[in-house]
Amino acid sequence: MNIAGKVVAITGAGQGLGRAMALYLAERGARLALLDVNEEGLQESVAQCEAKGAEARSYKVNVASEDEVDTVFAKVAEDFAGLHALVNNAGIMRDGMLLKVKEGKVTDRMSLAQWQSVIDVNLTGVFLCGRAAAAIMAESGEGGVMVNISSLSRAGNMGQTNYSASKAGVATMTVTWARELARYGIRVAGIAPGFIGTDMVAQMRPEILEGLVKQVPLRRLGEQDEIASTVAFILENDYLTGRVLDIDGGARI
Repeated sequence: MNIAGKVVAITGAGQGLGRAMALYLAERGARLALLDVNEEGLQESVAQCEAKGAEARSYKVNVASEDEVDTVFAKVAEDFAGLHALVNNAGIMRDGMLLKVKEGKVTDRMSLAQWQSVIDVNLTGVFLCGRAAAAIMAESGEGGVMVNISSLSRAGNMGQTNYSASKAGVATMTVTWARELARYGIRVAGIAPGFIGTDMVAQMRPEILEGLVKQVPLRRLGEQDEIASTVAFILENDYLTGRVLDIDGGARI
């Protein structure tokens, strides 16, 4: 796929990696539909993309709501007269141990609300957005590309039962969809970022940040543009499908 002139929808585009992806693709001539629940952040992302000369529009949506997702994707397809690619990036974290035990007694446990909120956004949200986008692409007869954002944590990580489970689900959905949707000319691939230098990570205490870096063989955090450039690579490589690319500096070996 030649990115220039193509319509790319990005969820979670109001900040962080989503915004970085949008700006990277804006520089390459993509027409951008930016989705997020954070309307203020969306407006800033749109403004920054437009400053790079790109066409960009914002769409407020809760990706965990079936009605909202279906309505928004129909609106995107109408506004842009089509949809060529989706980056399923929206996600949240609600970390906590499964159990905390003190002196033989359970003192705390991960709540159902902690579990469900992460599954709703990170897994159900990817399912809903992927389904809506795939339907548009299949009916267009032009095919398309979906990029799902998983995580290094999909292999399992202490304190992240909910997040790890959701990101493992995203990885397996990616492979399943690639097999199912190839007949319609739709490619599906994923990215599993490691420790990336987002604003949230930058706010960590120095000793915690140092501990993260020590887990990475390359001894540094990843840069947001290193994830964004991987999105572009997937979009452009017409023989890549059904794979989740680990972009983690070697942290998962």
